[in-house]
Amino acid sequence: MKRKHTNTDVSQLVDEILQEAVSRRASDIHFEPTSRKLQVKFRLDGQLKVVDEFPKTISDNVIARLKVLGGLLTYRNDIPQEGRIIGTADSSLESSVTDKRLAVFPTIHGQRAVIRVFYEDAGLMSLDQLGFSDFILSNLKKIASRNQGVLLLTGPAGSGKSTTLAAILRDILARFTGRSIVALEDPVERDIEGVTQVQVADTGDMTFPVALRSLLRQDPQVLMIGEIRDAETARIAIEAGLTGHLLMSTMHSGSPAGALLRLLEMQIEPYQVTSSISGVLNQRLVRRLCENCKKQIGDTSAFEALGCDSCMDTGFSGRVLVSEMIMMDGALRKAILAKADIEELDTILKSRGHMNMAHDGRRLVTAGVTTQEEVNTVCGH
Repeated sequence: MKRKHTNTDVSQLVDEILQEAVSRRASDIHFEPTSRKLQVKFRLDGQLKVVDEFPKTISDNVIARLKVLGGLLTYRNDIPQEGRIIGTADSSLESSVTDKRLAVFPTIHGQRAVIRVFYEDAGLMSLDQLGFSDFILSNLKKIASRNQGVLLLTGPAGSGKSTTLAAILRDILARFTGRSIVALEDPVERDIEGVTQVQVADTGDMTFPVALRSLLRQDPQVLMIGEIRDAETARIAIEAGLTGHLLMSTMHSGSPAGALLRLLEMQIEPYQVTSSISGVLNQRLVRRLCENCKKQIGDTSAFEALGCDSCMDTGFSGRVLVSEMIMMDGALRKAILAKADIEELDTILKSRGHMNMAHDGRRLVTAGVTTQEEVNTVCGH
């Protein structure tokens, strides 16, 4: 991506960067100013990679062009701004893109801009396509068939939680026609035919608690909440799961057991947790080995990443799920009612042969899908 840079070709330059990012399936595009240059980075399969550098002299013009595309105020350089970019010069690359969100932030070296790109992947529409183990896939479908209860998804940002939730909703729509399904999201990431989707925000009148309370009077059977962020939302969600609603949501936690304890920390009564929670799914995304350059390690079933032009010398192309899941059972209920700590809950899970994410990752290593080093890095082992 070496180009001749002048102030007059900035519009074309920005379009080319956006097109290159989409063609590479970059999830984020970073425009980062330094004291002497403007760096452009793509987040490819979860990793940031520097793809180009521009002279400092055109940095302001590049950011200004992004602001125009995102409908932001070009004359305000001192405040954070957020917008949405519609289309690029080459519409043929846009068929898989559902949204491009722009965020601009002032720094000591100028304005920093990040574009998050959302794609619609036909191969990730249904639960069967996501790559879950048979155990987890079976339990997710069991929960989706119930009339009430709460399913929690945990994992960091960018771990595929929204994709999993959308796939569960599609599974319900396919198997149980006529169900009333409502989703509260901030923001709405993908359009799901057959689901009433509502955009809410932390600020303003339409917050998660306000919207959720009102929706419970709209006769919904299935509710999806983008994220449980506070005790008030958690309390209403748990009550919904106890009163004839199937509710799904995400929560920030490092493990399934940690998510249960976080509910207790939010002052949810232990008996409400044990009575409402059906299961907790914890997931991450590991990078998938590039099929063009991966190399088998000796006579083993493991492979190593080499790097080639096809994968921009990273050795990886695309990502795949590793996950773990717990279902509420008698032993866990007793421990939660007794307000057990995280160590006690982990001991109970180990005693019954719980398969954590590191174990789940081994099946991918054995199948030559990823490397043990990648699993260790993502799972923290």
